[in-house]
Amino acid sequence: MTRYLLASLLATAAAMPAAAQSHDAAARRADLLRQRAAIDAELAAIEAPTSLATTAAASGDVVVTARALSLTTKLTGQTTTTITDAAVRNTPATTVADLVKLSPGVVVIQGNGPRDVGVSIRGSNARQSFGARNIQVFEDDFPVTQPDGLARFDLTDPHAYGAVDVVRGPSSARYGNYALGGAVNFRTRAGRDIQGAEVGTDIGGYGYANVYATIGHAGAGYEYSLFGSLVGADGATGHTGYQTGTINALATVAIGSRDRLTAKLIYNEGEFRLSTRLSYAQYLRNPYQQGCERAATAAPDCGTISVFVNGVSGARIAQTAAEGDLARNDRRTIAGARWEHDLADNLTWRTQATFDSRVVNQPTGSTPFKGTLDSYQLSSDVTWRGTVAGMAATGFAGVFYGYLDNQSYSFNKTPAGRNGIGAPTQTVFGDVRNLGLRAREELALTRRLMLVAGIGAERSLIDVRQTAYAYPANAAATLTLIPANRSFWNVAPEASLQWQAIDAIRLHARVGTGYGIPQAGSLFVTSAGVPGNNTALRPQRNTGVDVGAQVTIGRTLTAELTGYQEWFRDELVTQSAGVNLLAYTANAPRSLHRGVEAGLNWRPLSGTSLALSYGYNDHHYTDFAERLTAGGRSAVFDRAGNAIPGVAPSFANVRLGYDQPSGSAQGIGGFVELTHRAAYAIDNANLLSVPAYTLVNVNLHYDPPPGPGWWRRMSLFASVQNLTDRTYVGSASIIANSLGGDRAALTNVTGSVYAGQPRTVFAGVKSRF
Repeated sequence: MTRYLLASLLATAAAMPAAAQSHDAAARRADLLRQRAAIDAELAAIEAPTSLATTAAASGDVVVTARALSLTTKLTGQTTTTITDAAVRNTPATTVADLVKLSPGVVVIQGNGPRDVGVSIRGSNARQSFGARNIQVFEDDFPVTQPDGLARFDLTDPHAYGAVDVVRGPSSARYGNYALGGAVNFRTRAGRDIQGAEVGTDIGGYGYANVYATIGHAGAGYEYSLFGSLVGADGATGHTGYQTGTINALATVAIGSRDRLTAKLIYNEGEFRLSTRLSYAQYLRNPYQQGCERAATAAPDCGTISVFVNGVSGARIAQTAAEGDLARNDRRTIAGARWEHDLADNLTWRTQATFDSRVVNQPTGSTPFKGTLDSYQLSSDVTWRGTVAGMAATGFAGVFYGYLDNQSYSFNKTPAGRNGIGAPTQTVFGDVRNLGLRAREELALTRRLMLVAGIGAERSLIDVRQTAYAYPANAAATLTLIPANRSFWNVAPEASLQWQAIDAIRLHARVGTGYGIPQAGSLFVTSAGVPGNNTALRPQRNTGVDVGAQVTIGRTLTAELTGYQEWFRDELVTQSAGVNLLAYTANAPRSLHRGVEAGLNWRPLSGTSLALSYGYNDHHYTDFAERLTAGGRSAVFDRAGNAIPGVAPSFANVRLGYDQPSGSAQGIGGFVELTHRAAYAIDNANLLSVPAYTLVNVNLHYDPPPGPGWWRRMSLFASVQNLTDRTYVGSASIIANSLGGDRAALTNVTGSVYAGQPRTVFAGVKSRF
């Protein structure tokens, strides 16, 4: 019976049409492997063990395929979406936003600077004006979120990736601290898909140019890929631009039949010129900050910063971004190693270590920031595949540890440009540590019904000391030491059911939990936006349920629909206290997040395609009393029922395309794309909202299939982004309400708005060898 079942499974896979088999290979392989686990366990008792090398040789795969349970790819019982490089292969793909925006439930905004991107899953990162918070980010399953919860997206090049996995919903049982919204895993292109070299260049408006190359290969016992790029541009907004270089490498080698070793390297260094954020009123009158070179002769509505003339205290002057030469120079080095060892045919031990160094020099405003933040992350786990009470099962258990060494400094800026570093304002020294364990069990209750249960437990410690400097007039400088020694204990369970109702329809229901401790920097800024003790902050937690369906009909149609509701406790809300003041953080006791996500990929006719991703979010406070203070006056305002600022109620991306499927014109194609974002509030009182926008992008390309002739090794494209030249808000930081303030007052609060990119033309060429 066992041999017959195995033969039937293999025959079913072989009988699939070639095109469908290619399209569904990853999903089908995962299903077959789960079903084969029970078969392997029975065969092991009556036959000699089959080595990994033998299995791989028989199937045609390289021998370095991982056997441990994947962290992020094709998760059972949870809403996940995978975007392949086919979606952006013939586009400029200037930032990772071009990839992740194609996933339902994901919203992207411009961050601090022309290449920085904010990525939010179910509104998780909506209040953050740079980087990524409240989601865990991986690359090839190596962590690129540091133990303090920060990941950055301006240090990566989308050309390096073959796919992106987006995991949605609270996931701390699997990913630990800060996984309140889920996780994103960027997968570099596999050597087996390259088998040679590719070089390309993209050019575009506002000085954009990207030169990149990839080499890769795979054979019996090894696989590698190496990517490098050099990218630069001048932004449309005054005093914005960047130059950044990236090296990204992944290599895996089989050591015998039971061991596999994987090495990962990412290196990036970038120089970025930054503009200032504007008030909403300034944005309406001068969105791209034209004529803003010098404060003394600047055009109206130019953003400025206020700096001490002597860099210490006393008199101040205003400077534009160009005068102050606001900038960032960041360097990131990530090196990781992963070892998999098969203790038995159905038992794999995986150990992984990652070193992540972030060196920053950021004269981005009136208080430049410098620092070295080195982190170390270790994990070790086992994956077991077999049977429990006659049911196929996959078990997982592991331990993990993360350590961040924080050494950072802030200074007053002087009028002397980028290198005008004045007196220190604060130093922060210390560390953040996370130590925990996690376990997971996937049990096939029937051939079509899977039960998943998991739990994670984590001990987090923040041991950081801030020294704040003050410079009273006619007196010696004063130093105030503020220690923060906080410990947190968090437990996150999850459970789900996944039912393959029929071959074409998969349903799931899930309850998951998430948690995130405060950032160390949040403990040292009071609600007045000045250094001080804010160490009473509590960690935020959420419990979420979601119900979803996925439909797959051959290569013609894939669709997904998910509804979710999440209950937050002590949500950490961060906002600006005003001009030249620091952002501060507070706890909102209770809030409710709910929404709907939909995705569609449909090929109704040969060569045609329709892709849709959509997310609807209704996020609001259910218990939050905000205290506002001005001088000797103070008042409390009830924000219950108000929308959480920064969260767009809806975000949609629609792409209609055509690619000639055959004949001499095969490979010629194009698409029209619409991206829509609804209006959203940017203050807790919901007095001020930035307007909705819809962008139109068009693309033409030639991407022929492999074959004889040099032209079949070439790919070409031309794209126009923001075809209608719509002026829109690319990013808006949350601003604080004030006593007696109304909407008119809020529109004049500076430090919030960046304009999005105007109409820009791109073109690119790529060659394969």
